Amino acid sequence: MSTKRKPTRAEYERGLYGYHDPTAELGGAAPTVSALTPRIWLASIGMVLCVAAAVFALWLGVVWAGVLLVVLAATALVDLCWVVHRKRRGEPG
Repeated sequence: MSTKRKPTRAEYERGLYGYHDPTAELGGAAPTVSALTPRIWLASIGMVLCVAAAVFALWLGVVWAGVLLVVLAATALVDLCWVVHRKRRGEPG
């Protein structure tokens, strides 16, 4: 029975090349590393803007837009939490 080994802290710090790309190094392509810090900034800004726009939409009485913006803000929050988790785990970026 084959069990998958959990990557070490040193491997996370080096970066898990091809971790998100099933075609990594296919045809001699260079491995990629995710840019986590810009993703943290973008998710944070998107979440704040969506919350502000949702409050404004609900204040105007446009409920469907407010609900849609709250869903988008929740999605940005989940993405932010996952990226921060990856960053704290030691992945570069």
